[in-house]
Amino acid sequence: MKLLALACVAAILVPAPAQLATRDGTATTQTQPVKRIRLYLKDGSYQLVTSYSIAGDRVRYVSAERDQTEEVPLRLVDLDRTKTYDQTHGTNRAEAPTPVIDPELAKEEAERATLAPEVAPDLHLVPEDSVLAEDTYRSTPELVPLTQTDGQLLKSTGHDTSKGTVDPRSIAHGIVVLKGEKAAVQLHVDKPEFYLRLDDAQMPGGGSALTVDTHGASARATKPSGQPNDYVVVRVDVRQDARVVASFNNALLGTGKRQDNVFETEGTVLPGAHWLKIIPHETLLIGEYALVEILGERTINLGVWDFGIHPTDPENRDIILPEPKRKPTLTPRP
Repeated sequence: MKLLALACVAAILVPAPAQLATRDGTATTQTQPVKRIRLYLKDGSYQLVTSYSIAGDRVRYVSAERDQTEEVPLRLVDLDRTKTYDQTHGTNRAEAPTPVIDPELAKEEAERATLAPEVAPDLHLVPEDSVLAEDTYRSTPELVPLTQTDGQLLKSTGHDTSKGTVDPRSIAHGIVVLKGEKAAVQLHVDKPEFYLRLDDAQMPGGGSALTVDTHGASARATKPSGQPNDYVVVRVDVRQDARVVASFNNALLGTGKRQDNVFETEGTVLPGAHWLKIIPHETLLIGEYALVEILGERTINLGVWDFGIHPTDPENRDIILPEPKRKPTLTPRP
């Protein structure tokens, strides 16, 4: 009688594709993932199957591993344990659909990401700083904020412009004098990358930071090749208690003619147009330097960003380190 009752057990089949209605009223088919069922044997082992049924004194099943129909004597199958495991672990329950992010929310999230783009693994720019230099200290990438100074007025944040005219016909002469023989920031790589924030329209905290005026830097950064770059790195002349930025010929920039102690750069606007990436064309030797903005053929910004290249110097202060994303933790709910 027991075998007869077991023979009447209905077959467990793979769910059929579900019909879903779209917004326009038409139907679309959503294929459910294939379920795997443990068909237990009385010796304690089991077979992974996608479906099974009772046929007389045999159990027919579709093997999940071999994808073919096979049989096993009913007397060897532990149906009670098979059904109990299936009910306990929910192998036949419909899986919850993957949530779909709203396109508008996804667009806003992508826009927020452009405000703090990733420049190295887990290392992001921060919109609270206007100018950042990417450095590497003891194999760890980090960002170092740079300050802008014209030799007299020190500005801890922002990007100000104090125009200075340079006569290309004159001999090299000092145009900016910086206090001290070494800059506060000392980088440890010979080809650093610089990042300048192009705007602060979407700055957090109500936009109280100093407005960045790039004088068309974002437009000039995409000009045809061969035109003067917007920024150059100048090696300064170190004197007693001072560093001097000497004049140079702006008109020669982009022509291929080399000038002593002047290193041209490549500017690239990052996606979102919030940041300008600046990379020197050449490696920099150990010494003191200044990042200088070019405003025209005979005009430069007297507010420069000074730094040094010294691989053996200590780590800089106020650095930004990589921050790996924390995995979400799940806690039991009452």
